[in-house]
Amino acid sequence: MLVHLLKSKIHRATVTAASVNYEGSLTIDEDFMEATGLHAYERILCGNMANAARWETYVIKGPRGSRAIELNGAVALLGKAGDRITIMSFTEVDAARASGWEPRVIVLDQDNRVVSSRGI
Repeated sequence: MLVHLLKSKIHRATVTAASVNYEGSLTIDEDFMEATGLHAYERILCGNMANAARWETYVIKGPRGSRAIELNGAVALLGKAGDRITIMSFTEVDAARASGWEPRVIVLDQDNRVVSSRGI
């Protein structure tokens, strides 16, 4: 049996830009993607801590070191620069491995600097 578990999480990321006139996605700094094991075009679930909006989209690789977290397309209507969001991806894991599973998580400060991590 397979169980659906959290694979990657970027917690408390600060939105750096929002552009409704862009093909839908979420731009994420490549350093954050690498730290959490996210892949370009991977499906993600996001939650906005400022307004409780939740949405699914996919990852677009942002410039390494930019600390970019950018809402693109229709998603830009669900938040604005300065909002804090949580970004999650999930995977299927064999139930026998589930009890020892640990997701890759980073927690960011208001300037999108990593303040803690686990599973990395």
